[in-house]
Amino acid sequence: MHRPRLVIAGTHSGAGKTTVSLALMAALKARGRLVQPFKAGPDFIDPGHHQVVTGRPSRNLDGWMLGQSANRAIFARASADADLSIIEGMMGLFDGSSAVHEQGSTAELAKQLNAPVLLVIDGSAMARSASAMAQGYAKFDPALTVRGVLFNRVRSEGHYRLLKEAVEADTDLAVVGYFRPDAAVTIPDRHLGLRTATEQGQSDLYDRLAQSAAETIDLDLVETLARSAGELCAEDLSEPGVTGQERLIRVGVAHDAAFCFYYQDNLELLAAAGADMVNFSPLRDTKLPNVDVLYLGGGYPELYGETLEANVSMRRAVKAFSEQGGTIYAECGGLMYLTEAIRDGEGKRHEMVGVFPAEAIMRKAGMTLGYRTVETVRPCLLGPSGTTLRGHEFHYSILEPKGDLQYSCRLLDAAGKPVGDDGLTSGNVLALYSHQHFGSRPDVVANLLNAVPPERAHQAVKDT
Repeated sequence: MHRPRLVIAGTHSGAGKTTVSLALMAALKARGRLVQPFKAGPDFIDPGHHQVVTGRPSRNLDGWMLGQSANRAIFARASADADLSIIEGMMGLFDGSSAVHEQGSTAELAKQLNAPVLLVIDGSAMARSASAMAQGYAKFDPALTVRGVLFNRVRSEGHYRLLKEAVEADTDLAVVGYFRPDAAVTIPDRHLGLRTATEQGQSDLYDRLAQSAAETIDLDLVETLARSAGELCAEDLSEPGVTGQERLIRVGVAHDAAFCFYYQDNLELLAAAGADMVNFSPLRDTKLPNVDVLYLGGGYPELYGETLEANVSMRRAVKAFSEQGGTIYAECGGLMYLTEAIRDGEGKRHEMVGVFPAEAIMRKAGMTLGYRTVETVRPCLLGPSGTTLRGHEFHYSILEPKGDLQYSCRLLDAAGKPVGDDGLTSGNVLALYSHQHFGSRPDVVANLLNAVPPERAHQAVKDT
């Protein structure tokens, strides 16, 4: 199976992978190409921008969370009708879950997908040294195919010519062009990363990125590099199936500026299992939709504390839903929403739903970050005791208990070391600080939907 594809990797975090990836996606789309975006690693914000640019849902791929088989299968399914795929890397090319092996790195993913790599180098303060850097990255792992270089933050054509000449004199890497520093095409940053695509709204940012790329990047050469990708064998491309539901289960997904961190494949695995997905907004809506399950994803509830607090009718509706035996699955920001209150970065208290006797306190420093294995220590929505799946943690807040809290899971880091408890449980509610990728354990989708009590599920039966 041949699918044109290109991995956009950086020498380090902050080299400009996201800017370059978005610019290439936008410029190629302007050429009339169907571009399928992907993001390496556990990231929710970049894929949102990918989707706005390309008009296609972006998929997360991750060597540690998902493994080779799942990564290849997700790639094959999502790229089937695309002209080419752009896969934005994470951190530096060889950075992953360990300092001594490649698991979870962009390099590992590129090899799993048999994809060529375009290396982004910050060329702002170098000349011939760029050649040494390019050679080092290209030769570090002989099994990896680094095919080209793109320079970021280069202000002039003259400077670019020096960099290009240096690399081409000593390597066989293709130098595809450069990208100028430009505040007009910079997405603002904040404590969990870039501002989301939802907050960006309708702007000409992506058009500017496309124009900038067309002016200084050889897009024909970029497409040639993508077409140089090797073949993927048809074997090992099938995804594990999910058990379909005979009952009609309606899942209400909280989706707005405060709650927007979802893996696309999580939503699609739920739909594949027969769930009817319904979006609603805890910020704007005054009542819940007619659903059997609430899925409260992560996001930035701390930034919208006043609005969430003011929407008393929604908070009361969620609380009543839980008290009446409704099934609620929440992650990170969703967990924070289910506590008694959120204290924002300025220390101001905002009333929340109150399912759990705790407050979520924002810290100005001390981020919790890392890959996580979740293991259930008692039966819960994820499944029986001993059920494991993989995900990650990424938050600045901590919980301050105001009463007894019951946990259903324990957390292990990437090396298998215990790092604490997770999975607050109350009735038919499960709230985790960690974000889970259902693709690491697809049967949890059936477990989650099966947790809906028969008397609460919609009586309609799916059409066959």
